[in-house]
Amino acid sequence: MPGQQIPAGLDQRAALYRSRLAQQQVLIVLDNAAAEQQVLPLLPGAPGCLVLVTSRRRLSGVDQTHTLSLDTLPVDQAVALFQHSAGTARTADQPPALLGELVELCGRLPLAIRIAAARLRTHPSWTLSQVVALLRDQRHRLGELEAGQRSVTAALDLSYQQLSPEQQRAYRLLGLHPGAEFDRYATAALLDVALPHASRLLDQLHDAHLLLEPTASRYRFHDLTRAHAARTAEPSGAGPLDRLLDYYRYATSCAMDAAYPYEREHRPQVPATGNPTPDLTDRTAALGWLDSELPNLLAAARSAAEHGKTEHLLHLATTLYRHLDTRGRHYEAETLHHRALAAARADGHQAGQVAGLNGLGRIHGLLGRHTQASECFDQAVALARTIGDRRGEVTALAGLGRAHLLQGKYAQAADRYEQALGLARAAGDRTSERITLDGLGYVHIVHGRYADAARHHQQALRLARTTGHSLGELTALASLGHAKRMQGRYADAARHYRQALQLARATGHSMSTLSVLAGLGDVHRVQGRQAQAIEAYQQVLDLAQATGDRNYEFEAEQGLGRLRHATGDPQAADAHHRRALALADELGQPDDQARAHDGLAHAHYTLSQPDQARSHWQRALDILVSLGIDRADEEETSVEAIRARLKSLAR
Repeated sequence: MPGQQIPAGLDQRAALYRSRLAQQQVLIVLDNAAAEQQVLPLLPGAPGCLVLVTSRRRLSGVDQTHTLSLDTLPVDQAVALFQHSAGTARTADQPPALLGELVELCGRLPLAIRIAAARLRTHPSWTLSQVVALLRDQRHRLGELEAGQRSVTAALDLSYQQLSPEQQRAYRLLGLHPGAEFDRYATAALLDVALPHASRLLDQLHDAHLLLEPTASRYRFHDLTRAHAARTAEPSGAGPLDRLLDYYRYATSCAMDAAYPYEREHRPQVPATGNPTPDLTDRTAALGWLDSELPNLLAAARSAAEHGKTEHLLHLATTLYRHLDTRGRHYEAETLHHRALAAARADGHQAGQVAGLNGLGRIHGLLGRHTQASECFDQAVALARTIGDRRGEVTALAGLGRAHLLQGKYAQAADRYEQALGLARAAGDRTSERITLDGLGYVHIVHGRYADAARHHQQALRLARTTGHSLGELTALASLGHAKRMQGRYADAARHYRQALQLARATGHSMSTLSVLAGLGDVHRVQGRQAQAIEAYQQVLDLAQATGDRNYEFEAEQGLGRLRHATGDPQAADAHHRRALALADELGQPDDQARAHDGLAHAHYTLSQPDQARSHWQRALDILVSLGIDRADEEETSVEAIRARLKSLAR
């Protein structure tokens, strides 16, 4: 229309626009709309036209629309786009894995992929590997994704500029969050706002496509958006970070108190923060929160270490260890305790050093590193005595007892356990008393004093039930089952194991099922229930390999070896026992070495290989004699039985 015929007012222009569209069939594209106000006047007033609107945010105020949210490209399409944009000559014969990594580093965003392709295309001397290497550097990744007038940073800057000042502040501060995902409570702490306000801001950033919502009420940045948010974040982020760390450590304390109430006195307590916290008084809710937030809590601990927040780091390490242990997250726990110990040493925090050494010692022991475990516990004992930390000393002595026990140093193990027991009873520390009673029970088992062992385990069980320590009850039941099994009282052993298994399932102590399943597998095997035994051993093997628990990986291989021999498959038995021996050698556990040698000897004997059988039985006998015990921690491996076998071979 001629310019002079166009009305001046918006409403009049919209009316004229709609009248001209009447009775027409027109495709109208409204590209990159900033808000509903830009779109509404341009919608036709009568049917017949199709309007396609693109926007960086959800235009929820536009009625009667069909909304399609565009996700990132699938990997195969992202690779195809890169190959097409870079040219087949530059991408031919390139490893698929390298192409896949490149598009992942571009976040599978079309703009970023095209820019990376342009960089490769316009630099003939560059290789694909060099482009990938440049993009791997997260600090400079956004800078690498610029080509001519195209820039991922510029595109994100445009989205950022369309936000209100309050939304911009929220975007910047969320860029400080160290974890992959966050919820409204963490957001409220970072922003120092009320919970409903935090929810509204998250929804607004989500509507602007600057946040993703992978699951209900949990948000995250796209990798490139996170880099942009971190770049725009305020340099003086100490206040927001302090608030976030305060929230995480207080919420963690609340959740741990509900999930593991029996160890509350062993954990440091912190005052409530001024920011809202979810209701974590219910045990199921607390465990769910710990599981979902665990990656964030570990990231928060890492951030605390990086920013010199030693108290926050020590609190998280001391508080979280039980949940990490229960869930079999040994390697994450090891990293956490390493950080805590380094920070405590840097700050001269002696109590923190004792806790860090005990935490590391515990993890080393679970992973079969008994020498390193002993070193940590020895240091912890010395330092705890220097500063009068009785609880830390008891924990370290009990840890030393277990390390010595598994290394076949039975006198030292008994001594450390007795020291720990005396201190625990003097301090009225019933949790530590229970642990040491359980340890002393195993010392009795290796010496064949099964009735004494059962008595100690029964005392530990009573203490656990008196204090409501469900994990202690579970451990004592499994230990009692072991003592009964070694006495040949298989029905009693199976009953204790089943009680422990039921408790493990009810309380979520998944890692404790290893000892229970291994014991049940042995009972099933000895009583001829082969299918049940195989199922139990295989579960132990799968879980032990998944968590890195070499002790129970050994138990599974040894049990499967015994089972295969009993079912007439000595070659399979030989393979299992060889793996068991390799594990026992790696762990430095002589009792288990004797058991594996005995299993191998039986396999070779059945395979008509008497020389090899004689060699393995002699090695098993030498180990048992050197340890000063008559029987290994297994019914089949005894000095008497092995001597009888060797005598038979000699005849």
